[in-house]
Amino acid sequence: MSSDTPKILIYSHDSFGLGHLRRCRAIAQSLVGDFDTLSVLILSGSPIIGSYEFRSRVDFVRIPGVIKLRNGEYTPLSLHINIDQTLAIRSSIIEHTAKVFEPDIFIVDKEPLGLRGEVLGTLEALTGTGTRLVLGLRDVMDDPMVLKEEWDRKNVYPALKDLYDEIWIYGPEGICDPLDGIDVPEGISDKLRYTGYLRRELPSSARDLPAPEPFGEEPYILVTPGGGGDGVEMVDWVMSAYETRQRPLFPALIVLGPFMPAAAAAQFAERAEHLRDVEIIRFTPQIEPYLANATAIVGMGGYNTFCEILSFDKPTLMVPRVIPRREQAIRAEQAKQNRLLKVLPIDRYPDADLMSEALSVLPEMAPPSSADVDNLLGGLDVISGRVKDILDQKHETTERRLVNF
Repeated sequence: MSSDTPKILIYSHDSFGLGHLRRCRAIAQSLVGDFDTLSVLILSGSPIIGSYEFRSRVDFVRIPGVIKLRNGEYTPLSLHINIDQTLAIRSSIIEHTAKVFEPDIFIVDKEPLGLRGEVLGTLEALTGTGTRLVLGLRDVMDDPMVLKEEWDRKNVYPALKDLYDEIWIYGPEGICDPLDGIDVPEGISDKLRYTGYLRRELPSSARDLPAPEPFGEEPYILVTPGGGGDGVEMVDWVMSAYETRQRPLFPALIVLGPFMPAAAAAQFAERAEHLRDVEIIRFTPQIEPYLANATAIVGMGGYNTFCEILSFDKPTLMVPRVIPRREQAIRAEQAKQNRLLKVLPIDRYPDADLMSEALSVLPEMAPPSSADVDNLLGGLDVISGRVKDILDQKHETTERRLVNF
Protein backbone atom coordinates (compact mmCIF):
# COMPACT_ATOMS: atom_id res chain seq x y z
CA MET A 1 0.00 0.00 0.00
CA SER A 2 1.14 3.55 -0.67
CA SER A 3 1.07 4.44 3.02
CA ASP A 4 0.00 3.09 6.41
CA THR A 5 -3.36 4.75 5.87
CA PRO A 6 -4.70 4.07 2.38
CA LYS A 7 -7.50 6.41 1.33
CA ILE A 8 -10.48 6.28 -1.00
CA LEU A 9 -12.47 9.33 -2.07
CA ILE A 10 -16.01 8.77 -3.38
CA TYR A 11 -17.98 11.45 -5.25
CA SER A 12 -21.77 11.34 -5.32
CA HIS A 13 -23.60 14.25 -6.93
CA ASP A 14 -26.89 13.56 -5.10
CA SER A 15 -29.14 16.09 -6.77
CA PHE A 16 -32.24 14.33 -5.41
CA GLY A 17 -33.29 11.09 -3.76
CA LEU A 18 -31.36 8.49 -1.78
CA GLY A 19 -29.96 6.18 -4.45
CA HIS A 20 -26.49 7.57 -5.04
CA LEU A 21 -25.78 8.27 -1.38
CA ARG A 22 -26.90 4.84 -0.18
CA ARG A 23 -24.90 3.03 -2.86
CA CYS A 24 -21.73 4.96 -2.01
CA ARG A 25 -22.31 4.46 1.70
CA ALA A 26 -22.73 0.69 1.25
CA ILE A 27 -19.41 0.49 -0.60
CA ALA A 28 -17.62 2.65 1.98
CA GLN A 29 -18.99 0.73 4.97
CA SER A 30 -17.98 -2.59 3.44
CA LEU A 31 -14.46 -1.48 2.52
CA VAL A 32 -13.49 -0.19 5.97
CA GLY A 33 -14.68 -3.50 7.36
CA ASP A 34 -12.32 -5.34 5.01
CA PHE A 35 -9.25 -3.09 5.41
CA ASP A 36 -8.11 -2.27 8.93
CA THR A 37 -6.39 1.04 8.16
CA LEU A 38 -8.42 2.27 5.19
CA SER A 39 -10.18 5.64 5.38
CA VAL A 40 -13.05 6.55 3.05
CA LEU A 41 -14.32 10.09 2.48
CA ILE A 42 -17.62 10.69 0.65
CA LEU A 43 -18.31 13.95 -1.19
CA SER A 44 -22.07 14.40 -1.27
CA GLY A 45 -24.70 17.02 -1.95
CA SER A 46 -27.42 15.06 -0.15
CA PRO A 47 -29.36 17.19 2.36
CA ILE A 48 -29.94 14.16 4.59
CA ILE A 49 -26.49 12.53 4.61
CA GLY A 50 -26.18 13.52 8.27
CA SER A 51 -29.18 11.31 9.11
CA TYR A 52 -27.15 8.18 8.42
CA GLU A 53 -24.70 6.46 10.73
CA PHE A 54 -21.23 5.74 9.39
CA ARG A 55 -18.65 3.25 10.56
CA SER A 56 -15.36 4.39 12.01
CA ARG A 57 -12.99 5.63 9.28
CA VAL A 58 -15.87 6.68 7.02
CA ASP A 59 -16.72 10.37 6.89
CA PHE A 60 -18.30 12.82 4.49
CA VAL A 61 -17.92 16.33 3.11
CA ARG A 62 -21.28 17.98 2.46
CA ILE A 63 -21.19 20.18 -0.64
CA PRO A 64 -24.02 22.68 -1.36
CA GLY A 65 -27.12 20.86 -2.54
CA VAL A 66 -28.97 21.29 -5.81
CA ILE A 67 -32.27 19.99 -7.15
CA LYS A 68 -33.41 19.26 -10.67
CA LEU A 69 -36.47 21.14 -11.88
CA ARG A 70 -39.16 19.67 -14.11
CA ASN A 71 -37.68 21.44 -17.13
CA GLY A 72 -34.38 19.62 -16.57
CA GLU A 73 -32.51 22.63 -15.21
CA TYR A 74 -30.78 22.64 -11.81
CA THR A 75 -31.23 25.17 -9.02
CA PRO A 76 -29.61 25.54 -5.57
CA LEU A 77 -31.40 23.59 -2.86
CA SER A 78 -31.00 26.18 -0.10
CA LEU A 79 -28.63 28.97 -1.09
CA HIS A 80 -30.05 32.16 -2.62
CA ILE A 81 -27.38 32.37 -5.29
CA ASN A 82 -27.45 31.36 -8.94
CA ILE A 83 -26.67 27.84 -10.10
CA ASP A 84 -23.35 28.82 -11.71
CA GLN A 85 -22.06 30.18 -8.39
CA THR A 86 -23.27 27.06 -6.59
CA LEU A 87 -21.53 24.77 -9.08
CA ALA A 88 -18.33 26.84 -8.82
CA ILE A 89 -18.37 26.38 -5.04
CA ARG A 90 -19.04 22.66 -5.38
CA SER A 91 -16.25 22.22 -7.94
CA SER A 92 -13.80 24.10 -5.74
CA ILE A 93 -14.62 22.01 -2.68
CA ILE A 94 -14.34 18.76 -4.64
CA GLU A 95 -10.99 19.61 -6.20
CA HIS A 96 -9.47 21.05 -3.01
CA THR A 97 -10.64 18.06 -0.96
CA ALA A 98 -9.04 15.66 -3.44
CA LYS A 99 -5.80 17.67 -3.41
CA VAL A 100 -5.51 17.63 0.39
CA PHE A 101 -6.87 14.09 0.94
CA GLU A 102 -4.58 12.55 -1.72
CA PRO A 103 -6.70 9.43 -2.32
CA ASP A 104 -5.26 6.17 -3.59
CA ILE A 105 -8.55 5.58 -5.43
CA PHE A 106 -11.14 8.13 -6.58
CA ILE A 107 -14.58 6.63 -7.33
CA VAL A 108 -17.11 8.74 -9.23
CA ASP A 109 -20.71 7.54 -8.97
CA LYS A 110 -22.79 7.43 -12.18
CA GLU A 111 -22.01 10.86 -13.71
CA PRO A 112 -18.70 10.58 -15.64
CA LEU A 113 -18.02 14.33 -15.44
CA GLY A 114 -20.04 15.01 -12.32
CA LEU A 115 -23.02 17.34 -12.12
CA ARG A 116 -22.72 19.82 -15.00
CA GLY A 117 -19.05 18.83 -15.41
CA GLU A 118 -18.07 19.80 -11.86
CA VAL A 119 -15.71 16.84 -11.31
CA LEU A 120 -13.77 17.15 -14.58
CA GLY A 121 -11.16 19.47 -13.09
CA THR A 122 -10.55 17.03 -10.24
CA LEU A 123 -10.14 14.10 -12.63
CA GLU A 124 -7.60 16.09 -14.65
CA ALA A 125 -5.75 17.20 -11.51
CA LEU A 126 -5.48 13.62 -10.24
CA THR A 127 -4.30 12.20 -13.57
CA GLY A 128 -0.66 11.20 -13.29
CA THR A 129 -0.58 11.46 -9.47
CA GLY A 130 -0.90 7.72 -8.87
CA THR A 131 -4.57 7.93 -7.92
CA ARG A 132 -6.62 5.19 -9.58
CA LEU A 133 -9.63 6.84 -11.26
CA VAL A 134 -12.79 4.70 -11.26
CA LEU A 135 -16.25 5.35 -12.68
CA GLY A 136 -18.98 3.35 -10.93
CA LEU A 137 -22.16 2.67 -12.93
CA ARG A 138 -25.34 1.02 -11.73
CA ASP A 139 -26.61 -1.97 -13.72
CA VAL A 140 -29.08 0.14 -15.71
CA MET A 141 -28.60 3.79 -16.62
CA ASP A 142 -31.54 4.58 -18.92
CA ASP A 143 -33.04 3.74 -22.27
CA PRO A 144 -30.02 3.34 -24.59
CA MET A 145 -31.10 6.07 -27.00
CA VAL A 146 -31.69 8.53 -24.15
CA LEU A 147 -28.35 7.72 -22.54
CA LYS A 148 -26.55 8.02 -25.89
CA GLU A 149 -28.06 11.46 -26.49
CA GLU A 150 -27.15 12.55 -22.95
CA TRP A 151 -23.56 11.33 -23.15
CA ASP A 152 -23.13 12.83 -26.63
CA ARG A 153 -24.40 16.17 -25.36
CA LYS A 154 -22.16 16.09 -22.29
CA ASN A 155 -19.18 14.84 -24.33
CA VAL A 156 -18.20 12.22 -21.76
CA TYR A 157 -16.27 9.91 -24.08
CA PRO A 158 -12.88 11.67 -23.86
CA ALA A 159 -12.98 11.25 -20.07
CA LEU A 160 -13.97 7.59 -20.34
CA LYS A 161 -11.12 6.99 -22.78
CA ASP A 162 -8.34 9.21 -21.44
CA LEU A 163 -9.01 9.88 -17.74
CA TYR A 164 -10.69 6.86 -16.16
CA ASP A 165 -8.60 3.78 -15.47
CA GLU A 166 -11.54 1.47 -14.76
CA ILE A 167 -15.33 1.36 -15.05
CA TRP A 168 -17.11 -0.76 -12.43
CA ILE A 169 -20.63 -1.93 -13.20
CA TYR A 170 -22.54 -2.70 -10.02
CA GLY A 171 -24.34 -5.78 -11.28
CA PRO A 172 -23.64 -9.29 -12.63
CA GLU A 173 -22.75 -9.75 -16.26
CA GLY A 174 -25.59 -11.23 -18.27
CA ILE A 175 -28.63 -9.60 -16.62
CA CYS A 176 -28.27 -5.90 -17.44
CA ASP A 177 -25.72 -4.01 -19.54
CA PRO A 178 -25.79 -0.25 -18.84
CA LEU A 179 -23.97 0.47 -22.12
CA ASP A 180 -26.18 -1.75 -24.25
CA GLY A 181 -26.89 -0.03 -27.56
CA ILE A 182 -24.12 2.54 -27.14
CA ASP A 183 -21.21 2.46 -29.57
CA VAL A 184 -18.44 3.37 -27.13
CA PRO A 185 -15.01 4.34 -28.50
CA GLU A 186 -12.29 1.72 -28.80
CA GLY A 187 -10.58 0.80 -25.53
CA ILE A 188 -13.43 1.72 -23.19
CA SER A 189 -14.95 -1.79 -23.16
CA ASP A 190 -11.62 -3.14 -21.88
CA LYS A 191 -12.05 -1.03 -18.73
CA LEU A 192 -15.40 -2.60 -17.77
CA ARG A 193 -15.60 -4.81 -14.66
CA TYR A 194 -18.92 -6.38 -13.62
CA THR A 195 -19.09 -6.71 -9.85
CA GLY A 196 -22.48 -8.22 -9.08
CA TYR A 197 -25.12 -6.43 -7.00
CA LEU A 198 -24.19 -4.89 -3.65
CA ARG A 199 -25.35 -7.11 -0.80
CA ARG A 200 -27.08 -5.42 2.14
CA GLU A 201 -27.15 -6.77 5.67
CA LEU A 202 -28.66 -5.95 9.02
CA PRO A 203 -26.47 -3.44 10.86
CA SER A 204 -24.69 -5.11 13.76
CA SER A 205 -26.50 -2.76 16.16
CA ALA A 206 -29.88 -4.18 15.03
CA ARG A 207 -29.13 -7.90 14.88
CA ASP A 208 -30.05 -8.72 18.49
CA LEU A 209 -32.99 -6.33 18.76
CA PRO A 210 -36.63 -7.51 18.71
CA ALA A 211 -38.62 -7.16 15.49
CA PRO A 212 -39.46 -3.50 14.84
CA GLU A 213 -42.88 -2.06 15.53
CA PRO A 214 -45.70 -1.79 14.64
CA PHE A 215 -46.38 -5.44 13.75
CA GLY A 216 -43.76 -7.24 15.82
CA GLU A 217 -43.79 -10.94 14.91
CA GLU A 218 -46.97 -10.61 12.82
CA PRO A 219 -46.39 -11.09 9.06
CA TYR A 220 -46.60 -7.96 6.94
CA ILE A 221 -45.87 -6.60 3.48
CA LEU A 222 -43.30 -3.79 3.39
CA VAL A 223 -44.07 -1.07 0.84
CA THR A 224 -41.15 1.20 -0.04
CA PRO A 225 -40.96 3.87 -2.75
CA GLY A 226 -37.31 4.55 -1.86
CA GLY A 227 -36.75 8.27 -1.35
CA GLY A 228 -40.45 8.79 -2.07
CA GLY A 229 -40.16 11.82 -4.31
CA ASP A 230 -41.76 9.99 -7.22
CA GLY A 231 -43.66 7.32 -5.29
CA VAL A 232 -47.06 8.96 -4.79
CA GLU A 233 -48.85 6.90 -7.43
CA MET A 234 -47.50 3.58 -6.18
CA VAL A 235 -48.41 4.28 -2.55
CA ASP A 236 -51.86 5.55 -3.56
CA TRP A 237 -52.38 2.38 -5.61
CA VAL A 238 -51.49 0.13 -2.67
CA MET A 239 -53.68 2.05 -0.25
CA SER A 240 -56.60 1.95 -2.69
CA ALA A 241 -56.27 -1.84 -2.78
CA TYR A 242 -56.63 -1.99 1.01
CA GLU A 243 -59.53 0.48 1.00
CA THR A 244 -61.51 -1.47 -1.62
CA ARG A 245 -60.22 -5.00 -0.98
CA GLN A 246 -62.10 -7.95 -2.37
CA ARG A 247 -59.89 -10.57 -0.68
CA PRO A 248 -57.84 -10.99 2.54
CA LEU A 249 -54.50 -9.19 2.54
CA PHE A 250 -51.50 -9.28 4.84
CA PRO A 251 -51.03 -6.07 6.87
CA ALA A 252 -48.97 -3.39 5.10
CA LEU A 253 -46.19 -1.21 6.49
CA ILE A 254 -45.54 1.75 4.17
CA VAL A 255 -42.29 3.72 4.52
CA LEU A 256 -42.96 6.91 2.55
CA GLY A 257 -39.40 8.22 2.25
CA PRO A 258 -37.95 11.63 3.13
CA PHE A 259 -38.69 13.21 -0.27
CA MET A 260 -42.37 12.28 -0.44
CA PRO A 261 -44.26 15.59 -0.94
CA ALA A 262 -45.56 16.77 2.42
CA ALA A 263 -49.17 17.14 1.26
CA ALA A 264 -49.25 13.60 -0.11
CA ALA A 265 -47.61 12.20 3.04
CA ALA A 266 -50.25 13.90 5.20
CA GLN A 267 -53.08 12.51 3.07
CA PHE A 268 -51.65 8.99 3.22
CA ALA A 269 -51.30 9.21 7.01
CA GLU A 270 -54.93 10.33 7.31
CA ARG A 271 -56.16 7.51 5.08
CA ALA A 272 -54.16 4.97 7.08
CA GLU A 273 -55.97 5.99 10.26
CA HIS A 274 -59.12 4.42 8.79
CA LEU A 275 -57.40 1.16 7.92
CA ARG A 276 -56.76 -1.27 10.77
CA ASP A 277 -53.94 -3.10 8.96
CA VAL A 278 -52.01 -0.30 7.24
CA GLU A 279 -49.28 1.59 9.08
CA ILE A 280 -47.29 4.58 7.82
CA ILE A 281 -43.70 5.52 8.63
CA ARG A 282 -42.45 8.81 7.20
CA PHE A 283 -38.76 7.91 7.01
CA THR A 284 -36.16 5.74 8.66
CA PRO A 285 -32.44 5.84 7.83
CA GLN A 286 -32.27 2.20 8.95
CA ILE A 287 -34.81 0.32 6.86
CA GLU A 288 -32.95 -3.01 6.99
CA PRO A 289 -34.73 -4.40 10.10
CA TYR A 290 -38.10 -3.78 8.46
CA LEU A 291 -36.93 -5.54 5.30
CA ALA A 292 -35.54 -8.46 7.27
CA ASN A 293 -38.80 -9.01 9.14
CA ALA A 294 -41.17 -8.47 6.21
CA THR A 295 -42.95 -11.40 4.59
CA ALA A 296 -42.88 -9.74 1.17
CA ILE A 297 -41.94 -6.41 -0.43
CA VAL A 298 -43.56 -3.94 -2.82
CA GLY A 299 -41.07 -1.51 -4.35
CA MET A 300 -40.60 0.76 -7.33
CA GLY A 301 -37.38 -0.74 -8.64
CA GLY A 302 -34.62 1.72 -7.82
CA TYR A 303 -31.14 0.25 -7.62
CA ASN A 304 -30.82 0.21 -3.82
CA THR A 305 -34.28 -1.20 -3.21
CA PHE A 306 -33.50 -3.93 -5.73
CA CYS A 307 -30.26 -4.82 -3.91
CA GLU A 308 -32.22 -5.00 -0.64
CA ILE A 309 -34.89 -7.20 -2.19
CA LEU A 310 -32.23 -9.63 -3.37
CA SER A 311 -30.24 -9.48 -0.13
CA PHE A 312 -33.15 -10.18 2.21
CA ASP A 313 -34.60 -12.67 -0.29
CA LYS A 314 -38.27 -11.71 -0.09
CA PRO A 315 -41.07 -12.36 -2.58
CA THR A 316 -41.37 -9.06 -4.42
CA LEU A 317 -43.82 -7.06 -6.50
CA MET A 318 -42.09 -4.29 -8.43
CA VAL A 319 -44.01 -1.23 -9.67
CA PRO A 320 -41.37 0.67 -11.65
CA ARG A 321 -41.62 4.29 -12.71
CA VAL A 322 -41.10 5.22 -16.37
CA ILE A 323 -40.60 9.00 -15.98
CA PRO A 324 -38.16 10.80 -16.08
CA ARG A 325 -36.02 7.70 -16.81
CA ARG A 326 -36.93 4.17 -17.88
CA GLU A 327 -34.15 2.77 -15.68
CA GLN A 328 -36.52 1.12 -13.20
CA ALA A 329 -38.74 -0.37 -15.91
CA ILE A 330 -35.73 -1.87 -17.72
CA ARG A 331 -34.36 -3.34 -14.48
CA ALA A 332 -37.78 -4.70 -13.53
CA GLU A 333 -38.30 -6.37 -16.91
CA GLN A 334 -34.86 -8.00 -16.80
CA ALA A 335 -35.48 -9.18 -13.24
CA LYS A 336 -38.85 -10.60 -14.27
CA GLN A 337 -37.29 -12.45 -17.22
CA ASN A 338 -34.75 -13.96 -14.82
CA ARG A 339 -37.60 -15.09 -12.49
CA LEU A 340 -36.43 -12.89 -9.62
CA LEU A 341 -39.78 -11.14 -9.01
CA LYS A 342 -43.15 -10.07 -10.42
CA VAL A 343 -43.92 -6.74 -12.10
CA LEU A 344 -47.06 -4.60 -12.18
CA PRO A 345 -46.68 -1.84 -14.80
CA ILE A 346 -47.50 1.64 -13.55
CA ASP A 347 -49.67 2.22 -16.64
CA ARG A 348 -52.26 -0.11 -15.04
CA TYR A 349 -52.68 2.41 -12.20
CA PRO A 350 -55.17 3.02 -10.54
CA ASP A 351 -56.87 -0.39 -11.00
CA ALA A 352 -57.35 -1.21 -7.30
CA ASP A 353 -58.69 -4.72 -7.98
CA LEU A 354 -55.57 -5.56 -9.99
CA MET A 355 -53.30 -4.37 -7.17
CA SER A 356 -55.39 -6.20 -4.59
CA GLU A 357 -55.08 -9.43 -6.56
CA ALA A 358 -51.30 -8.98 -6.87
CA LEU A 359 -50.93 -8.31 -3.14
CA SER A 360 -53.05 -11.32 -2.18
CA VAL A 361 -50.74 -13.82 -3.94
CA LEU A 362 -47.49 -11.98 -3.20
CA PRO A 363 -46.59 -13.67 0.13
CA GLU A 364 -46.77 -17.14 -1.48
CA MET A 365 -44.44 -16.30 -4.37
CA ALA A 366 -40.96 -17.75 -4.64
CA PRO A 367 -38.09 -15.59 -3.31
CA PRO A 368 -35.33 -14.31 -5.65
CA SER A 369 -32.88 -17.02 -4.54
CA SER A 370 -35.01 -19.66 -6.25
CA ALA A 371 -33.88 -18.26 -9.63
CA ASP A 372 -30.29 -19.37 -8.89
CA VAL A 373 -28.51 -16.56 -10.77
CA ASP A 374 -24.68 -16.67 -10.75
CA ASN A 375 -22.77 -13.95 -8.83
CA LEU A 376 -26.01 -12.17 -8.04
CA LEU A 377 -24.81 -10.47 -4.85
CA GLY A 378 -21.02 -10.60 -5.09
CA GLY A 379 -20.50 -6.89 -5.70
CA LEU A 380 -18.94 -5.84 -2.41
CA ASP A 381 -16.58 -8.82 -2.39
CA VAL A 382 -15.46 -8.15 -5.96
CA ILE A 383 -14.91 -4.45 -5.19
CA SER A 384 -12.92 -5.34 -2.08
CA GLY A 385 -10.75 -7.71 -4.09
CA ARG A 386 -10.10 -5.10 -6.73
CA VAL A 387 -9.27 -2.45 -4.12
CA LYS A 388 -6.77 -4.86 -2.56
CA ASP A 389 -5.12 -5.42 -5.93
CA ILE A 390 -4.85 -1.68 -6.60
CA LEU A 391 -3.41 -0.89 -3.16
CA ASP A 392 -0.97 -3.80 -3.33
CA GLN A 393 0.14 -2.66 -6.77
CA LYS A 394 0.76 0.85 -5.48
CA HIS A 395 2.69 -0.52 -2.52
CA GLU A 396 4.94 -2.59 -4.79
CA THR A 397 5.55 0.39 -7.07
CA THR A 398 6.47 2.57 -4.09
CA GLU A 399 8.88 -0.06 -2.74
CA ARG A 400 10.62 -0.37 -6.11
CA ARG A 401 11.07 3.37 -6.27
CA LEU A 402 12.57 3.44 -2.77
CA VAL A 403 14.97 0.62 -3.65
CA ASN A 404 16.06 2.36 -6.85
CA PHE A 405 16.44 5.65 -5.01
